[in-house]
Amino acid sequence: MNLGSAHLTALTPMLLVSATIVIVMLAIAFKRRHRGNATLAVFGLNLALLTSLGMLYIGHEAITVTPLFVVDGYALFYTALILVATLATATLSYAYLEGFKGEREEMYLLLCLSALGGVTLACAQHFASLFIGLELLSVPLYAMIAYPVKSRRPLEGGLKYLVLSAVASAFMLFGIALMYSQVGSLLFLDVGAYFAGSASPIAVVGGAMLLIGLAFKLSLVPFHMWTPDVYEGAPAPVANYLATASKVAVFAVLTRYFVEAGGYYQISLVKVLSWLAFLSIILGNVLAVRQNNVKRMLAYSSIAHFGYCMVALIAGGPLAVEAVGAYLLTYVVTSLGTFGVVTLTSSPMGERDADAIYDYRGLFWRRPYLASILTAMLLSLAGIPLTAGFIGKFYAITAGVDAHLWWLLGALVVGSAIGLYYYLRLMVSLFLRDPSNRQFNAPLDWAQRTGGIMTLLAMLLMLAIGIYPQPFIHLLQLASLTLPG
Repeated sequence: MNLGSAHLTALTPMLLVSATIVIVMLAIAFKRRHRGNATLAVFGLNLALLTSLGMLYIGHEAITVTPLFVVDGYALFYTALILVATLATATLSYAYLEGFKGEREEMYLLLCLSALGGVTLACAQHFASLFIGLELLSVPLYAMIAYPVKSRRPLEGGLKYLVLSAVASAFMLFGIALMYSQVGSLLFLDVGAYFAGSASPIAVVGGAMLLIGLAFKLSLVPFHMWTPDVYEGAPAPVANYLATASKVAVFAVLTRYFVEAGGYYQISLVKVLSWLAFLSIILGNVLAVRQNNVKRMLAYSSIAHFGYCMVALIAGGPLAVEAVGAYLLTYVVTSLGTFGVVTLTSSPMGERDADAIYDYRGLFWRRPYLASILTAMLLSLAGIPLTAGFIGKFYAITAGVDAHLWWLLGALVVGSAIGLYYYLRLMVSLFLRDPSNRQFNAPLDWAQRTGGIMTLLAMLLMLAIGIYPQPFIHLLQLASLTLPG
């Protein structure tokens, strides 16, 4: 297939991210400058983000670039969302690593490489591009999690993610091979059409192994055991990236397959996904209640939130894609602000991040701005009205009611009630007096740093979505997919 100007134009965001990787790598080889290399990475990612948003708003026509990739409004929306999360991680990493005694520049190279994998997943319509994108997304994360190499927890988290992610990838690759042996094609549409008929047992086993790999990446129960340990061990900015860009990219490709390949008609797949959603909602919230570590609590919280998002996906109907997009958008914006506060109160110079709930006791009296932002973000995670989280849950509930998924909606309501308890528990500690008046090594002039500005912008965006969601709803409607039937 010959690539023309239309194909290259469609691939512009992906090409810009690739060019950023090369430029950052050359800049590191030429001269190590933390500020300079971080600026180059952020500039390139911003350029790719603005390009993808511009193409989305002008209504870029869907173009198939080889059988592996399709660039349409859906792909552009999730490309932009992944790049927003990557940019936020880059700015937080700059604030976090500024006092780090070691090589800092490779963090931005690894981050851009992982972002390219996420963009690849957003455009994938073929299981080969899905696997390539997933590995490109995951492999840099092994090093990012273990980046503070002299600390025990990051090394432990990186090793656990390496081993378990490799096992999940092996399941996925073998499952794809089994499906190909029966279907003779790896296009989503062809595989979906095959499973709509009488699929062979070998193909069913292959599909189950593929689902295990994807469920691992999304931390769905019972494939969630790695999540709290890795979140706790990872540096705060990397935990932010794991919770947002990494999972959004995987959910985007799962949604494309489920919608375009007619997953709604695959009854066994819908049943399995329904149970995964139910277990993730209930166990994620119940296990979060017992946590005294903020990052572990947010890890279990993310398990529950992707269970909520699964409800919107399973519901189907005309609202499915829009509801999934709304939930992921609101979740990403809220998580960026939450992990932003954790990052800005932490420092790689200490033995650990500020991740214990007791570390936040009396934060309002030491850093009122950060405490106010964290309070707003926790309210959004709980789904309180006038926050972005309320809009996301409203979409998920609306889609569930339309599809009569009453048992999953019951789990969603119960899970939200449980979630409110542990979010309030952390919020209350922010305003309690701390008799020792302790504080971590992180600098106090956070508002003068790009990480602090980004966190503040995330809070303002969260409130804007909650109070006046119409512009964002319009953006979601541009990111539509063709529903089956």
